[in-house]
Amino acid sequence: MAYQDGAGILRIGHTALPLEIAASYRARTRGLLGREGIEGAILLTPAASVHTFRMRFPIDVAYLDRRLRVIALTTMPPNRLGLPRPRARHVLEAGAGAMSGWGLRPGYVVEVERLNIP
Repeated sequence: MAYQDGAGILRIGHTALPLEIAASYRARTRGLLGREGIEGAILLTPAASVHTFRMRFPIDVAYLDRRLRVIALTTMPPNRLGLPRPRARHVLEAGAGAMSGWGLRPGYVVEVERLNIP
């Protein structure tokens, strides 16, 4: 599936969360920089690694393969460079602690629904 920048819904089991989709180079580069936090999550696509330089808060990072299966999870404090994951095609970011609260773990497949907002 080809993604475009915009809003969506992240489904993890029976939980539905607000999702930002960052598919353009500009949106992926901006990511969560300059923000104080995030409600829900942001999907960076395509992406195989992330950094937290100039970020104001720690984040949870889930590396996803092409089928949106979680390959690896980590929590990153500000001003760090994440290791690239060769099989990763997408990266999901949320505030630190959020993903464990959602029950997300390696092997789990998430669902992304794009909202058609004009």
